[in-house]
Amino acid sequence: MKSPLLHALIAFSSAATFAFAAAPLVASYRKVQLNDQFFSEGATFGDLNNDGKLDAISGPYWWEGPDFKVRHEIYAAVPWDPLRYSDNFFAFVHDFNGDGWNDVFVLGFPGVDASWYQNPGAKGGAWRRNVVFLPVDNESPTFARVLGTDKAPALVCMSRGRVGYATWDPKAPATPWVFHPVSPPGNWQRFTHGLGVGDVNGDGRPDILEKDGWWEQPASLAGDSVWKQHKFPFAPKGGAQMYVFDVNGDGRNDVITSLHAHGFGLSWWENVAGPDGAITFKEHLITSPKEEEKLNGVQFAQLHAIDLVDFDGDGLPDILTGKRWWAHGPKGDAQPDAPPVVYVFLLRRGPNGTATYEPRLLNDNTGVGTQVVAMDVNGDGRPDIIVGNKRGTALLLSEKTPAKK
Repeated sequence: MKSPLLHALIAFSSAATFAFAAAPLVASYRKVQLNDQFFSEGATFGDLNNDGKLDAISGPYWWEGPDFKVRHEIYAAVPWDPLRYSDNFFAFVHDFNGDGWNDVFVLGFPGVDASWYQNPGAKGGAWRRNVVFLPVDNESPTFARVLGTDKAPALVCMSRGRVGYATWDPKAPATPWVFHPVSPPGNWQRFTHGLGVGDVNGDGRPDILEKDGWWEQPASLAGDSVWKQHKFPFAPKGGAQMYVFDVNGDGRNDVITSLHAHGFGLSWWENVAGPDGAITFKEHLITSPKEEEKLNGVQFAQLHAIDLVDFDGDGLPDILTGKRWWAHGPKGDAQPDAPPVVYVFLLRRGPNGTATYEPRLLNDNTGVGTQVVAMDVNGDGRPDIIVGNKRGTALLLSEKTPAKK
């Protein structure tokens, strides 16, 4: 049962709108509260009814886009106590069985299973759950094309003390998936933080990143050999989703990560050549790891979810993140009752390979969960945002920014 205070906070925030102005296509955002119960900390968008419109998916429900007024159930809806945890940390959309209808892929509590729910399609009826892999360790597993853009996406995670990825048989996607370790056994476990996929060295093959370095994909994957480890302390305390992108436009791929999922700090690590010519990294702070320090007037804790999306229409992906609210309840982390903000950090490239990020507050009564996703769902050319967390499920829908008088 929700406390009166939690109910009041959610009710108050349901009509909140925050705006920012920078580049011409930056939008203001209108909040739409789809529910105020805690079902999941993962949420996403995807077309589930084949009408060409993106729907909203969070926990046991999906809502028909583009107005999100009609709700459907994927599995039995049981709300969770905000002082505890849900069984749904991440959601992804993919047509696993090739029947033309997108299914929903759910990653549960860390250390438990990965399951996909089969879309019943036009005939309707129940969504069948297919448990396909366990245990899924790490608090930021992902579903990505680690084998290349022309290959099927795979589950990237840690499992039983190893870093790796799990693939499925397209002819039998409901059978157990096969784990391919890229590392030897280590001290990774279910609550390890920080994970990502991207081509760090520019050889055209995606690598796997974790908080203490990156694993270089070899030219051949035959025999599931161990990938080459490149140790580097990106985020020793562990962040969230990690991304690879050439931030400053110098032709070398950089790394973006939060520094402590339950503390402070967000950085981009510039890919530079070391004295021996090997890849190393130079840190550029976006927000500080020091609680008392504000960079560009901004500081907030618990950056436990990140997405990389172009918010201002300049063709460069910006950083979407925010504060995970009550990750471990009202006393478990830094500033647990501070405003649950959502920020975008706008990438600004300068001369001579320089780059900075400009913060813009989108909302201060929503926050993020362990996942935050932005896509254009209302067709205005600007990204919209979905969040599932302990405050419920909410959309931040873009609206045209009023022209200055």
